Amino acid sequence: MDTEKRSSAKGQISSSFAQAAFEQHRAALHSFLMQRLHHNQNAQDLAQEVYLRLLRVADGELIRNPRAFLYRIALNLVYEFRLQRQRDPVMFDSEAAEELVEHPLEAAAASQPDASAGLLAELRLRRVLGPLPPMMRAVFVLRKRDGMSHGEIATELGLSAHTVKKYLCQAVAQCRAAAMEHQRNEQS
Repeated sequence: MDTEKRSSAKGQISSSFAQAAFEQHRAALHSFLMQRLHHNQNAQDLAQEVYLRLLRVADGELIRNPRAFLYRIALNLVYEFRLQRQRDPVMFDSEAAEELVEHPLEAAAASQPDASAGLLAELRLRRVLGPLPPMMRAVFVLRKRDGMSHGEIATELGLSAHTVKKYLCQAVAQCRAAAMEHQRNEQS
């Protein structure tokens, strides 16, 4: 029983340490991440991951400089983010996926077997998916390409089901907007 109380007390100390450190440095941390990532959604995602990692700290009292610790976590996450982006570039056209999901027969009939059509489709995919933040892109790809459910995606990426739904809606909206913009440009 005594061990349970100590464990619970440590969990509360860790949680309060994480919350205090994060709240105190939230704005500066966001600016720090924006300078390195140049994308608001990515900065927000990584800031959230910083907070989650702070929550995992077993004993916050051992950290002498919480600000330096917070920024070291952030720098490590930026490094991991860039490494992941280089290692696993998403080669998937969201517009084509949307079309395929919404009208599978028409999309199959319209597809052409020659290499130029495949290259064009790949370029369209890169253009549409490129601007999406990596986490949003991953959610979209896992849903549209891999057919995973919201719960499966949440488990796979370590997100909440609500966040998965939000990212999916935002990705579809951005893809549609990009498709409409492309269509307007072609008509001009």
